[in-house]
Amino acid sequence: EEQPIGIWGQRHLDYLKQYRKVTYTNLLTSGRLNTYLADIDRQAQERFERLIEGMKQAQGITERLKEENALEWVQYLNNIRACAREIVNEEIIFA
Repeated sequence: EEQPIGIWGQRHLDYLKQYRKVTYTNLLTSGRLNTYLADIDRQAQERFERLIEGMKQAQGITERLKEENALEWVQYLNNIRACAREIVNEEIIFA
């Protein structure tokens, strides 16, 4: 059964094709590639969301800040998302 592969799964697929050719070939020929990528995608998305929530709490980024100063809130959130993206890439996508 084909499962949808999101951006995290696509990034990992590119990584496998470029740096882990044997693993990619084994997954492809065994028919497990799609399931494997869907699982990686799910894990990465869940980790990304947990990181964002944790960083928002740690830095005190609240809905009140969003109401009072939307531009500052967006700046903080963009920074948090970039940090979380780097962590997920390091821990899951390029590991």
